[in-house]
Amino acid sequence: MDDTARRAQAARDTCPFLTAKQTAFHLGLGYSTLKAMRAAGTGPRCRRHGRTWRYHIDDIEAWSRANAKGDRA
Repeated sequence: MDDTARRAQAARDTCPFLTAKQTAFHLGLGYSTLKAMRAAGTGPRCRRHGRTWRYHIDDIEAWSRANAKGDRA
């Protein structure tokens, strides 16, 4: 299992919902970039819990896979 998969599994095992700042860090994006993507509807699926936007780790990984380029052997 590679490092990304190991970190994703650890997140699922503890709390599968990440904040926007945690999600941006996980994806290697700036917080403002992720915020702009959310507003444009182009980022990972998210939900609002109270006043905070949360991203489920499975949604983050699905979005990342859907936006992958090229084939990996």
